[in-house]
Amino acid sequence: QTAGQSGEQELENLVLKLSVLKDFLSSIEKKALKALQEMSSATPATLPQPLSRKAKSIPVQTFEVKLDITLGDLTKIGKSQKYTLSVDVEGGKLVVLKKQKDSQEDWNTFTHDKIRQLIKSQRVQNKLGIVFEK
Repeated sequence: QTAGQSGEQELENLVLKLSVLKDFLSSIEKKALKALQEMSSATPATLPQPLSRKAKSIPVQTFEVKLDITLGDLTKIGKSQKYTLSVDVEGGKLVVLKKQKDSQEDWNTFTHDKIRQLIKSQRVQNKLGIVFEK
């Protein structure tokens, strides 16, 4: 074996190790992303509270609401169900919680960057439209 061949072999080994390392980092990144997604879909009761006590913290606000039927949901017409809407201003989250039978809960979490527009109804004082991304 000449010195040139052993150098090439070392280079190939290094490239192989870098490839394995890249795959390893990619899998860690995917796991971290999944963990973040699971954290962001937490129930309102487990939303993290801000640790900073210096600034005035805005508490999570909870409202009992009824969802209005839109044209896109005409196939789902039934009894209007009550939902709980939790607004976490500091966390930038909006959680829509629906109580189901057998005390099960079904919720959707929307982050502030997915909310495009809030529209206050001119006709009905306590009606608010929320336009989401997509």
